[in-house]
Amino acid sequence: MIKDITIGQYFPMNSPIHRLDPRTKLLFATVYIVMTFVSNNFVGLLFCFITACIVIAVSKIPVKTVLKGLRPILLIVIITSLLQIAYVKTGIVLVDVWRIKITSGGILMAVFMTVRIALLIVMSTMLTYTTSPTSLTNGLDRIFAPLKKIGIDFHTVTMIMTIALRFIPTLIEEVDKIMNAQKSRGANFDNGNIIKRAKALIPLFIPLLFNSIRRAYELANAMTCRCYNGGKGKTTMNALKMKKGDYFAVIISAAFVAGVILLNIYCGEYNAEFTFNAAV
Repeated sequence: MIKDITIGQYFPMNSPIHRLDPRTKLLFATVYIVMTFVSNNFVGLLFCFITACIVIAVSKIPVKTVLKGLRPILLIVIITSLLQIAYVKTGIVLVDVWRIKITSGGILMAVFMTVRIALLIVMSTMLTYTTSPTSLTNGLDRIFAPLKKIGIDFHTVTMIMTIALRFIPTLIEEVDKIMNAQKSRGANFDNGNIIKRAKALIPLFIPLLFNSIRRAYELANAMTCRCYNGGKGKTTMNALKMKKGDYFAVIISAAFVAGVILLNIYCGEYNAEFTFNAAV
């Protein structure tokens, strides 16, 4: 499970999406996440799904890698689905045993929420898959540069975010090494119930915390030795510049927003009972 966490990892490839300006990718990712929440019917959600598939295909990121990033949130998805099935009572009653009542509306709502969460995670991870931490920092700096005029230094925030993303794969690798070392000494992380497995993970936290603090001090010393003083007077080796592909991506983002809004208007709000009856 530890190796399945791909958040913060960057896959260097020569694809049209990799070559886009980080500001363009940040814009599209933000628009996509917002419009996925705005989409209120299955047709709109299908439109978002097709868009995500196109982005994955153009980025040349293996589908297995993208799906691998969904495994760590599988438990959250299952809990969300069960809650929807338990609390949504619209539609046709399918199961009514003792206090357990499952309806068509609950099942459809569970599917709707599962697909929505999966799409949100996929597009969020695609941003880090196709954008290096340095480019992401530069893009955020340029986007929030106007805030400096009102005394808000957003560079510190972007630097913290970038360092956090950069060290997620490092910490995951560190956890894997510690787990292997503990297993070689007889530790068992795979057997037993959830409580026993949670207790078995406690010995991992102390060395992980110690190594994290040590790495933080090393990073701070390295930045001090290089005379880092925040965003004041900061320059970049590769200046950001919008190209034809970026303008085309902005047009696609606008078309995506228009498409979701039109589908919401013409297809109407999601109705579990109507959807089920129509399907039958």
